[in-house]
Amino acid sequence: MNPLCSRCNLVVYPTEKVNCLDKYWHKGCFSCEVCKMTLNMKNYKGFEKRPYCNAHYPKTNFTCVADTPENLRLKQQSKMQSQVLYREDFEKNKGKGFSVVADTPEMQRIKKTQDQISNIKYHEEFEKRKMGGEGPQHQPSSPNPGAYQQPAASQNYHYEPAPEPVRQAAAAPPPSSGKRYRAVYDYSAADEDEVSFMDGDVIVDVQQIDEGWMYGRVERTGQQGMLPANYVEAI
Repeated sequence: MNPLCSRCNLVVYPTEKVNCLDKYWHKGCFSCEVCKMTLNMKNYKGFEKRPYCNAHYPKTNFTCVADTPENLRLKQQSKMQSQVLYREDFEKNKGKGFSVVADTPEMQRIKKTQDQISNIKYHEEFEKRKMGGEGPQHQPSSPNPGAYQQPAASQNYHYEPAPEPVRQAAAAPPPSSGKRYRAVYDYSAADEDEVSFMDGDVIVDVQQIDEGWMYGRVERTGQQGMLPANYVEAI
């Protein structure tokens, strides 16, 4: 004899039977008690033998622990152990606070520019000392004015730094198409084919899979995957 569904009290046949929480359900009847989103064996959460989704799972209340003498003693002991471990780590890492600067392309460019500037200043100082050390030359007393030749003018060396490469602007992301939705709850992916998002995220390229699930891409992170339909609203 086939069992009855725990939701609709109708007969559950083997082809559509879901056995969970010590009860039998139709696949379409196995849904959240609050929002009626269709669930599966991977994303449901049971509470008092009733299925819930991640957003509507009842929160458990924590009990307060009294500050008994035994608890105070354990608290003091834990604090002393933490101080001992802190001192041991401090002594081990003492004198090791120097960080190594990575030789990135940006650092190489800055170093090359500084070398070029130093080279230019060196040649400028060299030319100034050379020009200042040469004394004036006197024209010899000769009846032939053509016998005197002017000294060749000293050549001036001008060094210019190499032009910096022009950085190309990053390509803009491809425009989104299809329906757009906005998340109204936070959701953490429960399976590899699902996608996580936060409240307020925009979901683009949305495709309806069934009544409870959609497929889309989170515009903020670029991740694609399945998402519950009752966690978003159309914009």
